[in-house]
Amino acid sequence: MAIRNFLLPPGTLPDARVLLGARALRAFGDGFVSLLLPYYLTLLGYGAWEIGLLVTATLTGSGLMTLGVGLIAHRHSARHLLLLASVLMAATGLAVPAFTDFWPLFVIAVVGTLNPAANDVTLFSPLEQTLLTRAAPATSRTALFGRYSLIGALVAAIGAQAAGIPDFYAPNGGAGLLPALQAMFLLYALLGAASFMLYLRLSPALESGRHEQPVPLGKSRRIVYTLAGLFSIDAFAGGFAVQSLLALWLFQKFDLSVTAAGTIFFWTGLLTAFSHLAAAKVAARFGLINTMVYTHLPANLFLILVPFMPTLELALLFLFLRSALSSMDVPARSSYVMAVVSPGERPAAASVTAVPRSLASALSPSLAGALLAMSTFGWPLVICGALKIVYDLALLKMFSAVKPPEESGR
Repeated sequence: MAIRNFLLPPGTLPDARVLLGARALRAFGDGFVSLLLPYYLTLLGYGAWEIGLLVTATLTGSGLMTLGVGLIAHRHSARHLLLLASVLMAATGLAVPAFTDFWPLFVIAVVGTLNPAANDVTLFSPLEQTLLTRAAPATSRTALFGRYSLIGALVAAIGAQAAGIPDFYAPNGGAGLLPALQAMFLLYALLGAASFMLYLRLSPALESGRHEQPVPLGKSRRIVYTLAGLFSIDAFAGGFAVQSLLALWLFQKFDLSVTAAGTIFFWTGLLTAFSHLAAAKVAARFGLINTMVYTHLPANLFLILVPFMPTLELALLFLFLRSALSSMDVPARSSYVMAVVSPGERPAAASVTAVPRSLASALSPSLAGALLAMSTFGWPLVICGALKIVYDLALLKMFSAVKPPEESGR
């Protein structure tokens, strides 16, 4: 009973447990893929610039697919769209090890579901956010999003640790390493198939007539577009330090093994996970916008300091400090968007705010790859932190007075 209460806040429908389980499966796959992708591409002979282009392709493809989902979400079942997305995830895992040339991999990156980031930037996210909002009352919404983000970050940390599995089969590299890496992408395909089976268990109650049916953006268009623009600044900045490129910088700067990097990202993932859990309590006390801004600002200052550290230990200290604060805004942001629009506009709002984030984040990895190709100094991390501070201050100025219904009495 205690575990059940932890997973589902009061008043939450049991279907939310299915969505949390599917999020865990994808997070595990994203955790090891985000680290193994740059390592795998390096073994295939690709440099930082080409890896940056492929990371850009994954994020561009995710943005375009999320846009497509946003345009048709009001006409189709979210459950059916999630099932189709799971099939695409399985196909992606099968296709990656089947091709080694750049352009086939580029196409797979665009049309597939590879996620080079620690957080979920795929088309699954807006669909699941819409269903989670329907599964919880307003008083439990932020807490449910906190658990959703917690599970994603926690299991992604375990997935990052699993990135070291190929080293057990080929501890000294050699001929066995490449097949071991390719087997991990086949595991990613199996996780897609398992997600498909979970989504089949979703109840029609989440899309029944008792919920306000999805409609295109109307009266909330202005606030959603403004938020989407601000989130795009944050996402463009984040693209300079997605987990795949951060791992690549650690490989270059400190000559880390993929197993060591996996351990590092396991601990950063744990810190991120528990920050999600704290987000609901902080937001309940200080408000969603204040939680987003005042946890984000110090995290970005820590990130800027990372490249200036002379040793790996000091660099990791500031990475860990950053991880403890940087993602506390994620459940607060999702909850805020769902709160300030009408129920019928939520699917469109989720997609419209997600699409610019994906497209904006797709622009910067290729620039980061070019910077890393020229220098091992972490200029992408400095740029990321500085731009995110601009976003934080703009968000505070423009939306501190725009409160969701549960905060209107403050």
